[in-house]
Amino acid sequence: MGGCLATDRITVDGCKVGYMYRDKPINIDDSGWRFFAGDEDEDYMADNDNHGVYAVNTIVNYDRDIIGLLNEPIGSEYERDDYTGKF
Repeated sequence: MGGCLATDRITVDGCKVGYMYRDKPINIDDSGWRFFAGDEDEDYMADNDNHGVYAVNTIVNYDRDIIGLLNEPIGSEYERDDYTGKF
């Protein structure tokens, strides 16, 4: 599926994906997906050490709940409901 951006809140801290959106890819290897736990603020994101580029499959291994949404088009945006745990 290609690459994506994900934060350390997912890949290091083990949080589920809480917010995800698909942007226009920046290169041929980019899926356009951006994954966040949902509690990252502007200061957190400004530090490049807090996020990185990963294969989408790697993020699926952290949170399988996103699988059904990965073929959604550019411009798609999803937030996990705190009550139900669903997107």
